[in-house]
Amino acid sequence: MAKTTGQNAEAAVEIPVDALTETQARAELDRLSEALARANQAYHAEDAPEISDAEYDALKRRNASIEARFPALKRADSPSDQVGAAPSEGFSKVTHTLRMLSLSNAFDDHDVRDFDRGIRKYLGLSETDPLVYTAEPKIDGLSLSLRYEGGALVQAATRGDGSIGENVTANARTIADIPHRIAGAPGVLEVRGEVYMSHADFEALNARQAEAGQKTFANPRNAAAGSLRQLDATITAARPLKFFAYGWGEVSAPVFDTQNGALAQLGAWGFAINPLTVRCTDPDAMLAHYARIEDQRATLGYDIDGVVYKVDDLNLQRRLGFRSTTPRWAIAHKFPAELAWTRLESIDIQVGRTGALSPVARLQPVTVGGVVVSNATLHNEDYIAGRGADGRPIRDGKDIRVGDWVQVYRAGDVIPKVADVDLSKRPADTMPYVFPTTCPECGSAAIREEGDAVRRCTGGLICPAQAVEKLKHFVSRAAFDIEGIGAKQVEMFYHDDQLAVREPADIFTLEARDRQNLTRLSNRDGWGETSAKNLFQAIDEKREIPFERLLFGLGIRHVGEVAAKDLARHYGSWEALAQALDTARPAALAERAAERAAEAERAAAAKEDRRARIAEARAAALADCAVPPAAQAAWSDLVAADGIGPVLALSLSDAMANPEERGAFDRLLAHLTPIPPETRASDSPVAGKTVVFTGTLEKMTRAEAKARAEALGAKVSGSVSARTDLLVAGPGAGSKAAKAADLGIETIDEDAWLALIDGA
Repeated sequence: MAKTTGQNAEAAVEIPVDALTETQARAELDRLSEALARANQAYHAEDAPEISDAEYDALKRRNASIEARFPALKRADSPSDQVGAAPSEGFSKVTHTLRMLSLSNAFDDHDVRDFDRGIRKYLGLSETDPLVYTAEPKIDGLSLSLRYEGGALVQAATRGDGSIGENVTANARTIADIPHRIAGAPGVLEVRGEVYMSHADFEALNARQAEAGQKTFANPRNAAAGSLRQLDATITAARPLKFFAYGWGEVSAPVFDTQNGALAQLGAWGFAINPLTVRCTDPDAMLAHYARIEDQRATLGYDIDGVVYKVDDLNLQRRLGFRSTTPRWAIAHKFPAELAWTRLESIDIQVGRTGALSPVARLQPVTVGGVVVSNATLHNEDYIAGRGADGRPIRDGKDIRVGDWVQVYRAGDVIPKVADVDLSKRPADTMPYVFPTTCPECGSAAIREEGDAVRRCTGGLICPAQAVEKLKHFVSRAAFDIEGIGAKQVEMFYHDDQLAVREPADIFTLEARDRQNLTRLSNRDGWGETSAKNLFQAIDEKREIPFERLLFGLGIRHVGEVAAKDLARHYGSWEALAQALDTARPAALAERAAERAAEAERAAAAKEDRRARIAEARAAALADCAVPPAAQAAWSDLVAADGIGPVLALSLSDAMANPEERGAFDRLLAHLTPIPPETRASDSPVAGKTVVFTGTLEKMTRAEAKARAEALGAKVSGSVSARTDLLVAGPGAGSKAAKAADLGIETIDEDAWLALIDGA
């Protein structure tokens, strides 16, 4: 992690995005949320940034990248929904009529082509069907929303947290690029764009600040943000701010047909539009324009950090809609990583919530892209040894050793990667790194399952690193969100001999134990009568909790927020889920046996005899498990549930069959009343129903149909079961239609479906 001033210098190093497990990703999102909240508070609320602009952007990019890879883990308070902090008390608050969302990121040509393929798949377009995009520079400034009523500027608001911004109307009126009145606009028009400062103006401003003995700014983006947020508009007026318009929010009447046409109209109304915006007919043209802009980047005179691609046709934009945090129809193609060489001084091992042993490189500090880097990820033991996930050589087979001269790579990740080794500078006395086979935290065996790239501690809850991380996850905002217990308090209680909290159930016995303790919580450092009382009250308030939040809070591997909601909807109660998992256990063991057999076959084909023998032995042992019909039926129902599948189902089954984990679950449930999931309130005729689509849909894509059904309160499943309420069958419907007929499930065609939801 980059070494900076302030709290961020203490941030923990984690694994890069492409090597994260779901559990590690969840913990990393928690860490990033805290780090970004601190940075936003320091920069936006206190005007005293503690980290560099480059590092802040890297934190944001890492968070967005993890959410793109693990969308189910997106936090309720995700930094992707927040560019900044809560509005300052110095400004009145403005609620955005339409939220100002962020963009997903692309970092290479492959990502851009994937973006195009995803758009075409969603819209049902072939590779040869015409599809036009706009490509425009991504300005590195501060987002601003301008509201015009009757052609007059009546309000300007910062992006804030995406939903609520700061009213900076008086300040925005001082920016020459922002018209006070526009002719011919609809009754309500919200124009969105970026406030920025040119390089020349930035240098001149800093020179004036220094001459006057006032603070200087770290970069143009910070200068623009700080200038726009002045409580005294005369100060803003003296600052050389500029504005590029790039889009819009609320519009009372449709006036645009295309993105490019909208920009042209905004230009005609007097707004500055970036002249490097072009229309592109395919990914090749998009990438060619990206290369042209990258070549001009140093001479533009203002900061950009990539190129934004948007679907040009606004009707298609509306069809594509939005994910939870980003529009489907746009993506930001970031500029490439930066590299540096430095010395690897040591390799440390960190233990995560699932017991994963993660190697971290401790580096001789080096500046990479304007940020001082002293730590980098080493992924896993194979990566250190010079092997890829498929066992083939990487870096030409060069291993990584302490004392090596290594190349550090920084892209969209906060944590840099060690990309290469310079063997010509390797000290003669270095030895290959030996990855530990015992946990450095608790001494338990650290084993690596076949097919897993990660070695894991087997200590479970006896491993303090795992126990603490599990507790931090349990009290996180998307889980139990107990006010008064955060990461700091978890650490305190875990190491407290008298009021120990070693598992979730201990939280709910805390007050009773405190009453029996001579040294009361209220008498300890950092606590008082009021704070202790408030904590116990906050804990009591969580004794009733939505079933899906309970499932997510348990921290079972692969069970993210979305999966927890799917499980809650499918089973309705903890008792039903537990019974189903207990019943399905023999089938789960058979599934594991099939996995081992397949692993043995792969290993044998690769002539890895020892690995093949181990897998064969395990498969043979598991294959002896008889599978009763009831177990197979329960297993089939579990894996067929929407959003579940065999990997998550096996993880659930293993957790419930583990005596230690099951015991912890049971002790926790003794203190809780899970609230069954509620059917989404809706007047639509499909609200609360389980719908299955099969066959070919001719008037909308499958993705559109699913999104529409879910928006109307229906649950969309991928398979037909006794729980299915309605089957929508297009041409080519096969086994699902036959099964629906056998079960007596109502079946309609696409036209009937559209008629059913018409007007809903």
